[in-house]
This record gives sequence, C-alpha cells and structure tokens, in this order.
Amino acid sequence: MAACKRLPKAIFGNIFTRSTTGYQSSSSFGPPSSLISRRGIASRLYVAGLSFYTTEKALLDAFSQYGQVVEANVLMDKVSSRSKGFGFVTYASADEAEKAITEMDGKTLHGRIITVELAKPRTQYNSSMPIARGPPEPPKEQQ
Repeated sequence: MAACKRLPKAIFGNIFTRSTTGYQSSSSFGPPSSLISRRGIASRLYVAGLSFYTTEKALLDAFSQYGQVVEANVLMDKVSSRSKGFGFVTYASADEAEKAITEMDGKTLHGRIITVELAKPRTQYNSSMPIARGPPEPPKEQQ
C-alpha cells in the first residue's frame, strides 16, 4: 500500500524539480504538446496537398514564420514510407494559427498548392467487432 502512495511522486517528481547538476531536464521546459492541444490552449491546423517530399522540418520551417510552432507532423504511409500528402501543425496560440491560415492557404509549398484549415477534433470509434444481427426482418402488415 505504501508503494502506491509513492508512485505519483516517483513518476512526476522529476518534472517539477531541478537535477543536482543545476541543469533543467527536458521535461521541465513545459508540458508536452499532447497536453497543450488537449486542453485547448493550442490550435491545430490541418495541411492538405503536401508534396511526397515534404518533411516535418520543411513544414515546421514554412509555418514558423507566422508564430511559435509547437509541433509539425507529416503523416507517412507504412508500406511505401512516403508522405500521405497531409499533415498537422500545432501553434501555441489561436491568433498565430488564424494568421497562418490566412497567409498559407492556397500558397505553393514544394511545387504543390496547399490547403490549410483548422483541424477537426478526433472522433472516438468503437474498435470492437460489429454485432451480426442476421438478415432484415420482412415488413409487418398493418391491421
């Protein structure tokens, strides 16, 4: 029982304290980007129409001129290891995200015209197997 009480401090203790050498650990610079975007502090943009040769660094460089980019992701195909042609850019503030939408939507990036819009929130799908219910019942006659 005593081990359970010490668990949160063991997990989260290094986030809020400095190391003995005086340098801050990488986790003490701020919350991870996943926590920022889930709390609604950051604004996430959907970028479509990317070239197959656009990397995350190139996407970060292109969008960083409009504000502080927290994260830039280009989704990759597992089979071919090439870009799927879209990605996401996360900004620290909504104002910076709006500025990036107005400036970058319809612009050319690596020879392709890109579309930039606010990303829609993820919907949670039920990953279980569907229930087999059999063939539909014939319509009942009204009396």
